[in-house]
Amino acid sequence: MSINAPEASGIEPIELSPSLPLPLYLQLAKHLRNQITSGKLAEYNALPGERELAETFGVSRVTVRKALSSLTAEGLLNKRQGSGWFINNSPHVEQRLSALTSFTEDMSSRGLQSGTVWLGRSISHATPEEALALNLRPREEVVRLNRLRLADTTPLAIELSVVPTKFLPDPFAFDGSLYQHLRNLGHAPHRALQRLSAVRLIPDLARQLELPEGAPALYIERRTFLENGTPLEFVASHYRGDAYDFVVELTLT
Repeated sequence: MSINAPEASGIEPIELSPSLPLPLYLQLAKHLRNQITSGKLAEYNALPGERELAETFGVSRVTVRKALSSLTAEGLLNKRQGSGWFINNSPHVEQRLSALTSFTEDMSSRGLQSGTVWLGRSISHATPEEALALNLRPREEVVRLNRLRLADTTPLAIELSVVPTKFLPDPFAFDGSLYQHLRNLGHAPHRALQRLSAVRLIPDLARQLELPEGAPALYIERRTFLENGTPLEFVASHYRGDAYDFVVELTLT
């Protein structure tokens, strides 16, 4: 048995089947997720009400509510009390991992206006983890740059960059691209190693990224090196899971 849903409010038809191993609410959530991330619902700010969606797809309001709640947890929807469910129209970025570029350069190449909200910048002693990552002596001084990164005013990532003071003496000497500033100082980033992990946002990070607590995110640790192999930078970042796709090209050898 299958349930045919007619088109309503810009949402394309879909077949929901109780005979599939995937529950109906996850089938509906998957379909709505594809509609949102593909941009097909970009012109619609709000979804139809729960009752209309339930009638449209031939399911219960409980099923609809579970589907919408799961999409809200992913950051794709926002629920406004008394107003309904609204699409989160944040920019969606596809970033290739084959090139080392700064956030500012990434946004510029996509026609987006990058922005920064400074959460903190200071000079302090390196932690044992930072000293190991940057090949420093214990308690050697480093610059810490904690930034909320924006694209067209939408928060996309929180970055904590740690750079030895021998490469970046003054954390207040720039406001734009860190990599461009390092190039101007004669310390051009040359290559990097990155490690990506899937995480759920803790309350403080979720609030800064304007997402619900527990929303999925990508946690990235990066070590950046000079051309001679000297460690230049250690970065720990949280990227919105609903706004970033990281792409890498693989070839057979």
